Amino acid sequence: MDFNTIAQRKPLYRVGDELMGYLERQGRLVPMEVNYAELKRFDGLMPHLDVHGKPTLWNSVLYRPGEREELYDRLVETYQTLIADGRQIGHLQVAGVDFCAYGNSQPFRIKILNRINDNHDYFYIKISDSSRVYGLELEHLLSPNRISYLVDGPTLVEEHIIGVPGDSFIVAPQLYGGQLNEVRLSKEFVKFNERCFVRLLGDMRAYNFVVDVIHDLDQVQYRIRSIDFDQQSHEGRARIYLPQFYKENLAYVQLAQRVIGAETAEQYRNEERALLRRRYKHSERVVEELLAVLEKDHISTAEQARELGEDLGKLHGTRAFAGLTNMGQVLRAQLSTCLQS
Repeated sequence: MDFNTIAQRKPLYRVGDELMGYLERQGRLVPMEVNYAELKRFDGLMPHLDVHGKPTLWNSVLYRPGEREELYDRLVETYQTLIADGRQIGHLQVAGVDFCAYGNSQPFRIKILNRINDNHDYFYIKISDSSRVYGLELEHLLSPNRISYLVDGPTLVEEHIIGVPGDSFIVAPQLYGGQLNEVRLSKEFVKFNERCFVRLLGDMRAYNFVVDVIHDLDQVQYRIRSIDFDQQSHEGRARIYLPQFYKENLAYVQLAQRVIGAETAEQYRNEERALLRRRYKHSERVVEELLAVLEKDHISTAEQARELGEDLGKLHGTRAFAGLTNMGQVLRAQLSTCLQS
């Protein structure tokens, strides 16, 4: 049996009243000009090809000419709400809409073009799912990254996270920033692995994260960023939350084993826990409010929560997880155990 396999697609969990209240207090609950259901009323789909002319998981969406102009205007307004609090940004237009039926959230990807300089950006409109919302919020609070997203009932609007897909980057890293700095990439993978484990973000295979290449004087730095948050505190096995155990990430693991070794990796893990501890203390009131909401919510089953608690208890050598049957309780115990001074 493959203990890293996620047996079946995670069900969607409706964003409940308690979570809606939290989002409203945090300024995340905002009426949108377009909802997800409207985008589903398309007239047709065409395969979206990559730069090599091969089909991707995305399809270009076709709307009726009589409806498209008005819809595109509202999509521009939605983009302005997401990135500029609704303030007008001139010379923007929708350059295309793509749809992906793969995955839980079945996203629409909207390409926004600035007509002045041909610069473009993307944003996403998805089905609201409380697991994903918790994942996004924890990423915003506990990772080095800030996340822009908004919720309007059954509709979730997200910013585009810039970076090279992890599976593409590791095959030919020289294409994305010159000569590979193996030690720095390995250090970042170890720290990313630790961040995911501490906050219980699962399914971080190479195609679910991106590598952001940052030039630093005469060298490069790397930031690995999650782009899929559907598996926040859902599965019942601890290994699901450790990217190092996925076969899709084997190239990253082998690189780290070759260039930094176990002792150095442990040092980087401790460094990341120290940073997580500081981020938690900086946002403690909001994190505690979110955990209190999650403890009343259900983004998994009691059986999976109990299984994960037992697994983490054995891993940490503690009884802090004994008898827990809610993922909010398990996550609280995980943060307390990992981030204790």
